[in-house]
Amino acid sequence: MSDPTESTDRRIKKSKAALKHALIKLMQKQPFREISITDIVKLADLNRGTFYKHYQYKEDLFDEIIDDVIQDLVTSYREPYQGKEIFEVSHMPSSAIRIFEHVYQHAPFYTLAVKSEASSSFQQMICNVLRDLALQDLNEIFPTHINRELLASYQSHAIFGMIIEWIHQEFRHSPGYMAEELFKIINYKPANVVYHSTHREPATQYVQKNGMTLE
Repeated sequence: MSDPTESTDRRIKKSKAALKHALIKLMQKQPFREISITDIVKLADLNRGTFYKHYQYKEDLFDEIIDDVIQDLVTSYREPYQGKEIFEVSHMPSSAIRIFEHVYQHAPFYTLAVKSEASSSFQQMICNVLRDLALQDLNEIFPTHINRELLASYQSHAIFGMIIEWIHQEFRHSPGYMAEELFKIINYKPANVVYHSTHREPATQYVQKNGMTLE
């Protein structure tokens, strides 16, 4: 005999998942402020009563989407060193890096975070989470002669920069490939970085060629 509580929990999860999927899909086509609860339930193939069993406003639904993603992001980020007393980045296999698996599993959300009209606030929120995780969890690996806050900010924006490029490339590479490349970057320690100054085009020419404008 099946447990009625378990059956109810499954229905709730299924309904919530449908509502979340519908909202993300709608936000890919129109601004959040223009989306109604009727739009959401219609696309989710549910009724308004089901929506109001779980949420009062569409903002509550969106907040829960963000909470779900952030919780999974934190878990994925911590995966390589969770439960370890000593963590050495150089000895970590690239397969231990789970953050790109996380992004791929939440691809619609991250695509929205990068390409929507609210992309800057989404991106800053994610970078802040990555920065705070580095400061909280990886204190011992920071070089003492480098400002911790600046290094954590640099690392968080570098990782998210890779994610942005991956999204712009329509996830052309696998999560495993992205993890391997991040591992190479982490362990890459060049003695010198050389910039070639020959054949460099003027700034105005570069801007015009790339469709930019100078005020």
